[in-house]
Amino acid sequence: MLERVSRAVRPNVLRTMFATALLTVATYAVATELRGDHPDSYVVKRGDTLWDIAGRFLKRPWLWPEIWQANPQIKNPHLIYPGDVISLAYLDRVGLQAGPRMESPVNAVPLAEVEPFLKDLRVVDSIDDLPYVVGLEEDRLRSSHGQVAYVRGLDGIAPGQRYLVVRPEKRYRFVDRSGYCCDLFQSEDLDDRGRHMREAGTMWSNWVFPSKNTEFLGYELMTQSTGTVTRGEVAGIQASTLLLDSEGREVRVGDRLIPVEAQPYDLQFFPHPPKQQQEYGRLQVMAVSDMLTSGGPHDVIAISGGAAQGIDNGTVFSVWRRGNSVTDRVKDGLDRDDDVTMFEQKVRLPDEFAGHAMVFRTFDKVSYALVMSSVKPTRVGYELKHPDAPY
Repeated sequence: MLERVSRAVRPNVLRTMFATALLTVATYAVATELRGDHPDSYVVKRGDTLWDIAGRFLKRPWLWPEIWQANPQIKNPHLIYPGDVISLAYLDRVGLQAGPRMESPVNAVPLAEVEPFLKDLRVVDSIDDLPYVVGLEEDRLRSSHGQVAYVRGLDGIAPGQRYLVVRPEKRYRFVDRSGYCCDLFQSEDLDDRGRHMREAGTMWSNWVFPSKNTEFLGYELMTQSTGTVTRGEVAGIQASTLLLDSEGREVRVGDRLIPVEAQPYDLQFFPHPPKQQQEYGRLQVMAVSDMLTSGGPHDVIAISGGAAQGIDNGTVFSVWRRGNSVTDRVKDGLDRDDDVTMFEQKVRLPDEFAGHAMVFRTFDKVSYALVMSSVKPTRVGYELKHPDAPY
């Protein structure tokens, strides 16, 4: 009888010991990640993001999901609301005192900053087979809401089908810069036919650097409007009729069509390190939003990697300026005014840390990321590494 009781109690003891061990590990993880100057408590405010809140008391704010989920007081780290009180005063553990539930929960990123990129931008492998606008009502140069566009490539489509009207804006490619002296063009602006514009400055780099050093990544499409097919190709007519039914950008000849999707993107993001280690130089900043060459916090960047490289929404990278290779004038005995040739000894300087960025929209070989924090501007051509990379 006693032996039976002992056997029955033993699993309960083991479960208690295991739970205690997990609690100790969770407490240690929080303690090692807490900033030395963290506040005892913080009241969540409207406009906060989970990244911003975590940055107030964590050394590595992108680890907040792992730490907060280790604490039973916080059942879902994405259900934290304005008015909630986050406490760290008790044994360096994260606690949560619920406030009023009058507003929407805070997110990892400011959705207002990324919404246009979630809704209006996408990357595709090819545009050659997409239906396209061949003409506009009354031979207009531009058409908008309530007007008609004529489309080729919708053979057999029944009236009532809805489409996004998109415009190819850029063509992205990965450029292997190893062994070369300068930055190369990784994004090329496109004309109204979807072809790259030679005057954009890419012809020189295409001629100097062989094609084996480049890899095509995709076409960036910008949403212009939406429309409904009202008439197909009938009675000898060789174009379908599309009624533009949304307030958007103006539509022109050459714009393409893609089917409307219900919800093609995420609205919640869990930050995490990259799942795969990439070769140095493979992941780079190809473009900065608003046609700029540099950006800071809450600016969007396009990076040269996507699902094919194991990148998904929430992946966090550190951003680095690639270290230059400079001439060792001391060892070569050169004065300041001496001319430098290609034969002097070169010294590779360290990469320079610029900030952190988190991916929020992923395609096959291209992703969009939001710059979350920075100590210097993020520029086109900068490298992307593991968020904890020391150099």
